[in-house]
Amino acid sequence: MAAASGSTAARDSLRILQLTDTHLFASASGTLRGIDTLATLESVVSDILARAWPADIIAATGDISHDEPVGAYDRFREAVRPLGLPVFCIPGNHDSRDAMHSALSEPPFYYCRTFESGHWCVIGIDSCLAGEASGRISDEELRRLASELADSRKPHAAVCLHHPPLPMQSRWLDSVGLENADAFLDVVERAGNVRAVVFGHVHQAFDETRGTTRIIGTPSTCAQFLPRSDEFSLDVRPPAYRRISLLADGSVHTELIWIDEDE
Repeated sequence: MAAASGSTAARDSLRILQLTDTHLFASASGTLRGIDTLATLESVVSDILARAWPADIIAATGDISHDEPVGAYDRFREAVRPLGLPVFCIPGNHDSRDAMHSALSEPPFYYCRTFESGHWCVIGIDSCLAGEASGRISDEELRRLASELADSRKPHAAVCLHHPPLPMQSRWLDSVGLENADAFLDVVERAGNVRAVVFGHVHQAFDETRGTTRIIGTPSTCAQFLPRSDEFSLDVRPPAYRRISLLADGSVHTELIWIDEDE
């Protein structure tokens, strides 16, 4: 698959804004457990604009829609358009692949694409399993990942997917995680150049290092899940997004931004 070209080759880092689990509805007034998800996404976009952090791309890591109709993707397009950045999208378990591909595959939006810039290759992977909340990367998709990692001339790579490849220490979340995480991590480890894996799905923060790979999960732009909970439970924390700087030496710097919270 052809990679989208970047404009940051002369810079020391590639800067990514991660937005995840927006859970938008076809209706502008749609709510998820009482939360107006369009309003929370708009508050995130307003915060990004106010802080003026010089990002290069947006990684939207799944569950863009909650109820799947095309209208939800139209609302996402309009909400993030003021940021003026390329948006690299991957599906989540609530998304409709066909509707999402149709709505989010024309520049500046890209569906399950690869982005190369400077010293980095960023690959978007489909981890969804039709009709299930849990995920599984198909054999074909694993082969694509291995091929793109092997073929890239960039010394460092980051992989974006929806489902977590490591346990969350939460019984209910781990029951809807990535079913073939071992196969995915085997591809990552054999490649030897993956410095970061970035995911959504879990509506909470996660940051661990496995070998030479930093594995990072990010809270939702709407509602959060209570960490380490055996049963489904919501947290009280506000919407969030993540800044990720991928440096020329392969190191990864990241900052989690909570909306209306001094952290």
